[in-house]
Amino acid sequence: MANTIEYAKVFQKELDRQVVEGCTSGWMEDNASQVIYNGGNEVKLPKITLKGLGKYDRDSGYTGGAITYEYETAKLSQDRGRRFRIDALDVDESGFALAAANVAAEFQRVGVIPEIDSYRYSKLASTATIKKTYTPAKGTLLSTLIGQISEVREATGGEGELVIPMARSVYDTLMLSTEINCSLDAGSFKQGELELSVKTINGAVIIPVPSARMKTSYTFSDENGFTADSTAKQINWIICPKNAPVAVSKTDNVKIITPEQNQFADAWDIDYRKYHDLFVPDNKKAAIAVCTAG
Repeated sequence: MANTIEYAKVFQKELDRQVVEGCTSGWMEDNASQVIYNGGNEVKLPKITLKGLGKYDRDSGYTGGAITYEYETAKLSQDRGRRFRIDALDVDESGFALAAANVAAEFQRVGVIPEIDSYRYSKLASTATIKKTYTPAKGTLLSTLIGQISEVREATGGEGELVIPMARSVYDTLMLSTEINCSLDAGSFKQGELELSVKTINGAVIIPVPSARMKTSYTFSDENGFTADSTAKQINWIICPKNAPVAVSKTDNVKIITPEQNQFADAWDIDYRKYHDLFVPDNKKAAIAVCTAG
């Protein structure tokens, strides 16, 4: 089949787009615009180093201070993959593209997106400097949340947009809170090409996340997906500046093997490989807060 390469390129682009728009953490990839990726499991992350103000002298003038802009090479620690096999009797050449796209999209929706979300939130929580343990209750949830938002605002100097990924069970409790008055507002939030309707509190965007994806630690199996660790704690919410987490996910080199080329089966084989990771610059960690269940 002459156009399998073209199919692979289209699949790769669309699968990456689906992850950005399908993950509740897809907004973290907005911060990866300056990350350099040339394939494989390595990326180059920008790093800026500069000095603060110095004394101005009337004779010698300005105090010198160079700005260093460089790239650091980092490895994407999550190297995951799967081979799909579609029997030649189930789909002919003309129907292959649609069948393959449906299979890959469903696999990402059910298996890949939940895993990427879970990995990102557990890693982001592990970097948090501001920590709290709390059992959500309708009578105290709002004031507890606002209190931790205030801590983060202090750490950021009150600047920048804040995002609050919140476990769905906690979000539902917040909606029933006996403290709620005019503190919650309607807002919009851009993720990839999507414009999402969200709730905001004190200017911070709240993103409801399935509770199973909000654990402090997971085991990522070599054979079959992932599970929460037995010692993992439930994360109630994370509060962080929108520009703090740098998430990278890349579908690398989708391979399509036709039935004619396949030496092992009369079938189409699609080799899917996903690299991803989350990075948090050291100077942003002090402004990240996590609240776990008591």
